Amino acid sequence: MPVSITRIARTRSALAHAASRAAWRQAMTLGQADATIAPALRVGAAIAVVLIGGGILGRPELAGFAALGALCSAFARHEPYPRRAGKLALVGGSIVLWATVGAALGTMTDSSALEIVAISLTAGIAALVLSAFSITGPGPVILVFASTAAVGFADAAGDVAEVFVSVSIGAAIGWVAAMLPALLHPVGPAQLAVARALAATDSRQDGTARAALERARLIVALNARQGPRAHSLGLTTLLDDAENLLDAWARGEDPSHAAELLAHERALRKMRRYDTLPMRAAELAATPENFFAVGVRSLTSRALVVNAARIVLASLLAAWCATAFGFEHPLWATMGAMAAMQGITFHTTVERGIQRLLGNVGGAVIAAALIAGALGYWPTTVTIIALQIVAELLVMRNYALTTIAITPMALLLTGIAGQLSPAVAISRIGDTLIGVLIGILVAALTIGSGDKSARQLTRPERRSIR
Repeated sequence: MPVSITRIARTRSALAHAASRAAWRQAMTLGQADATIAPALRVGAAIAVVLIGGGILGRPELAGFAALGALCSAFARHEPYPRRAGKLALVGGSIVLWATVGAALGTMTDSSALEIVAISLTAGIAALVLSAFSITGPGPVILVFASTAAVGFADAAGDVAEVFVSVSIGAAIGWVAAMLPALLHPVGPAQLAVARALAATDSRQDGTARAALERARLIVALNARQGPRAHSLGLTTLLDDAENLLDAWARGEDPSHAAELLAHERALRKMRRYDTLPMRAAELAATPENFFAVGVRSLTSRALVVNAARIVLASLLAAWCATAFGFEHPLWATMGAMAAMQGITFHTTVERGIQRLLGNVGGAVIAAALIAGALGYWPTTVTIIALQIVAELLVMRNYALTTIAITPMALLLTGIAGQLSPAVAISRIGDTLIGVLIGILVAALTIGSGDKSARQLTRPERRSIR
């Protein structure tokens, strides 16, 4: 079959998947979440510190930028502390850089076309960087949000300096908030990783369980530098036993000690060191290679570079379409497109696009009501903190629910100095709709032959679409 015909077939199949009931049903499915309360409170505390500080100093607009820097605390939440420190520093520095570049762009030109091109390019670069360095969390949309906010704020060189200092202070506070638990519970990430691996083992899904065990071994090895060696050896023993249990089940056996082994999961999740561990591991896994070195090499990964290019294209098209339709904030369409395309596969693009659209509609209604209420700085601060904590609690459950909280939080943060009207919420919905549709369309047109998402529909689902 000619290449062009093959690609057309893949695109048609992909778009059919986007319209299927299965895709929408999957987008509204609630996932499992654990260990979310403490990280959510830490992010909320970091934002509270900078917003309260900005209010006391009488600079609410700069407090908003500092809050964007503090959002670095929402990244890498389950990484072992030695690696978390480096990843958070990279994220915090990136938010500072992206915001400063946006501010500089705002002082250099009033051309919306040039701003769209520049922000779209930075969107692709942000996606490439975070993917290459395997940094989990809210994603590159935070970096782009910082850039777009700074573009609209800065008019002179002094504004660029204020943005740089504000975001830097916020990033430093966010880094400290995320790293503080290392003083009280340094082995927490390792214990949680092993608990998750035991839960995956209990599910008896062999592939998922073995991947969780491998991930846990990596985290235990990295965390060994902070906790007692005996504790790390005990955690490794549990992982060895869990792997042996999987092997036994694969052979059709049913070991009597399975319940005893899996019972360790609950104790490992508690916020204190758990030392009642078996101790048969002879040695720890070798210390993994530095994440930064791996990330630098991954910057040239063809898959990541291609995905970044797709994000640039979708961001450009989304912003230009929003401009053509007369929307006041076309750069929000850029964020909608890139947020939908943060996943490499078409399946995740569709799922995130649906979730972001539904979440923005619900969140915009809440935002319009809050903005119309003219709350004032301090009530707005309390609302922003509460919404951010709610978003962090929901982020592992469902992205649509998370976006319902994130949308009003972002709009309140943007207008914390009081310059927004309720109509901006409607603009947000329109921009997001354009961004999501463009993102899904670009993803469908550029879907690769190795992406199985285009072939995920079952026969009955295909008939229902026709």
